[in-house]
Amino acid sequence: MAGPSKSLVLDPAIQKYYELNQNRYKYFRWTPRTAWLSFVYMVAIPGALGFVAYKTDGKYDMRGKRRGDTIAEW
Repeated sequence: MAGPSKSLVLDPAIQKYYELNQNRYKYFRWTPRTAWLSFVYMVAIPGALGFVAYKTDGKYDMRGKRRGDTIAEW
């Protein structure tokens, strides 16, 4: 029959994973790998996207174009 069971057996490995995930900040350590990944995700990628956005700002205009017109303004 469908419905909740009377005895629910929890998997100890999953419970340990949930507990570790809730307390992840307690087990974090700065290593060369974590420092590099933090630099890449917080500085390098946003910086590269900002550079590309700055260099192409106003270069492309998609409004009012017809077939055969170029999208580059300069």
